[in-house]
Amino acid sequence: MHHKPERHDILPGTEPPKRGLFIDRWGTLLEPPPGDRPRGPEDVRFLAGTVDALHRAHCAGWNLYLIGNEDAVAFGQLALRDWQRLESALIGELEANGVPIRHNYAAIHHPRGVAGQRGDSVYRLPNTGAFYHAQHHDGVSLRDSWVIGDSTVEHAAAWRAGVRRAAVRSGLGLGDRQFEVDVDLVASDLSDAIGSLLRGRWQLAA
Repeated sequence: MHHKPERHDILPGTEPPKRGLFIDRWGTLLEPPPGDRPRGPEDVRFLAGTVDALHRAHCAGWNLYLIGNEDAVAFGQLALRDWQRLESALIGELEANGVPIRHNYAAIHHPRGVAGQRGDSVYRLPNTGAFYHAQHHDGVSLRDSWVIGDSTVEHAAAWRAGVRRAAVRSGLGLGDRQFEVDVDLVASDLSDAIGSLLRGRWQLAA
């Protein structure tokens, strides 16, 4: 009698593609800081439902990444040591709630930044380095991956890399208008966007 594979068996070569969720910080995952300028760990305030939503995405097999330009650091408005403390608090809080971050793509340099932070970076949006690093380092399929964010900058970068795009109405709600962008999904917030992806219920945005 031939062995009948159990439903959880995966035949070699038929594994589902590795998918990534690239999450913007301010206005998407976190409440915007007072004065639009973070000061330190005290500004790590998660928007409602975001941590739980990321935990559900992780349990569903998504690789999780953080992306974003941190100009407050680049222009010396936030000291590097304070930024490092903020990021440590952010990553630590997520991990404590069962949300591991595969890689943290924080762009803390700018071509016109202060000494020590002056320069360009492949991770600086709308550059595409974060997506291609995840593709090469973790084997994620970019066409099966998503960016979730509130500004046009991350969506412009995602479009250039062939990553799907989910805009949220929280934060800027694409109101920065730095780029003309088309998105695949519009959601009220991060929790709503992830819920739509996990249920497979999304339609191309008009």
